This record gives sequence, C-alpha cells and structure tokens, in this order.
Amino acid sequence: MIAEPVGPGRVDSTVAERGPTALRIAVGGQLRKLRIERGITREAAGDHIRGSHAKISRLELGRTGFKERDVRDLLSLYGVDDPGEREAFLELVRKANQPGWWHRYSDLLPNWFETYLGLEHAAKSIRTYEGQLIPGLLQTPDYARSVVALGHDADAERRVSLRKRRQELLIRPGAPSFWAVLDEAVLHRPVGGPKVMREQIEHLVEMSQRPNITIQVLPYAAGGHAASGSSFTMLRFAEPELPDIVYLEQLTSALYLDQRADLELYRQVMDQLSVQAEAPERSRKLLMQKAESL
Repeated sequence: MIAEPVGPGRVDSTVAERGPTALRIAVGGQLRKLRIERGITREAAGDHIRGSHAKISRLELGRTGFKERDVRDLLSLYGVDDPGEREAFLELVRKANQPGWWHRYSDLLPNWFETYLGLEHAAKSIRTYEGQLIPGLLQTPDYARSVVALGHDADAERRVSLRKRRQELLIRPGAPSFWAVLDEAVLHRPVGGPKVMREQIEHLVEMSQRPNITIQVLPYAAGGHAASGSSFTMLRFAEPELPDIVYLEQLTSALYLDQRADLELYRQVMDQLSVQAEAPERSRKLLMQKAESL
C-alpha cells in the first residue's frame, strides 16, 4: 500500500472542468509522484511496460494518451494494489482519454492546432503579444468572420463557431488569467471595415473590465521593441510537473518551446513589452477613443 491514496481525492475536482488535457497532465503528475516515491527510475518503468524512458516522460507530462494496460502495469510496479484505488485511478485515465470539445471540429484543424487548443483549455494563465490581429480569444464574431475570410473559402461559419467556443474558457468558473499586449497597429488595421472594428474595439473595452483579463496597448511612441514581427503566446499550468510553454504559430505549422533558456527569454520579452505598453487603465481609454473615432 502506498503512503497516500491515488483515488479521485488526489486530483483537484476543478481539473476535469478544464478538459481532458488538464486531466491528462494531472494523472501523469500522479504517475510521476508514485514512481519517485518508490525510487524507480524512468528507465526501469519504461522496461516494465515494454517501452522507453522517453515514453514514461511523455506519459508523466501528459503529452500523450494513456493505454490502460500500461497504467495497470505501472500501478502494480508502484505498489498500488488496492482494487478500489486502482479502479478510481483507471477511471481518471478513461476520462483523460476522452476527446475534447474541439474534436468535433477536427476536420477543420491541423494536428498542431488541436494540440494548442488542449493546452489553452488546460492553462491557468495565458499571456500573449499580438502585432497583427486581435487575439482569437477576444475577437467578435464579425471580426472573426472577416479574419476567416482572408484564408478560407469553405466552412467559414463553423470556423467562427469554433472561435466562439474557445472564448468560453475566459468566462467559465475558474477561468484562467488572460493578459494581452496589443501593438497599436492592430487597432488601425481595418479588418472588416469601420463598423466591425468599432464593435470589436468596444468588445475589448468590455472584456478588459473582467477581473481575469488585462489588455495593454503598445503605442507607436514606444518605438522599437524586442518582439518586433513576432507574435507569441505563453501558457502556464497549475500542475508543477508541466513547464510553461511558448506557442509560436506559423502559416502551416507551429512551434512549442519549453526549454528553460527559451522560456526565460520570452518571459523577459513579455515583461519588457508590459512595461513599454500603456498601463491597463490608460489602454482602456485609448481603446475608447479609437472606437469613438470610427
């Protein structure tokens, strides 16, 4: 018998509400804790399930789905013999393996963006710098429709629906904190025309008043900055086992950075942008003035 039970009480009840990716991360963290408590190396655990230490690492970080057979074998190796504890743990595994809400849109999404949606839904905080467009989580339907029209001829309404569904995470119970720094150029790019832009900027003003949302405008007057030409997003998770992730989207792919040196660089850049940008209250006034001018 292990020192602490691994039943449902060992995973915070709010984790499942954040989707299967969050639950997978939490379950992987439990497996890691059990392995460490038993003094078992990743190599030994990998051998036990006919895999490698790299596979154990992916399982423990929640980067891959679970095979019940592998989890059963690992629980036996880690000394979890109580039938009730084993079944409770395996039930969490089954829930973690369920597809996320975004699965219904999988025909529209490249695999690399499905991965991002899962991580975004699991994050406890999201920080983003955007130099070209309003971030997807803050777009109005008409603005999103105009953006979608730039690159897609088919399924436009389903793509807008997907974006609206994503945005629900900002207003759900236990919503993540969301901090966006927008280059002033974003406000002057007439996506969809004056009416669409006015409604979009008014929406930014409204959203900036939510307690979990911070919006800053980086004015032209700030001059050059370290993120010129490079929009990016930083995700942070409640689970200590999972490092921050920097997400960089490209036209046909994306990069996920989690190495310490990369994370530190992007943290410094984000902090610098936040200092150079107008304070939240001043930014809100600038947004209101821009909306009135349209």
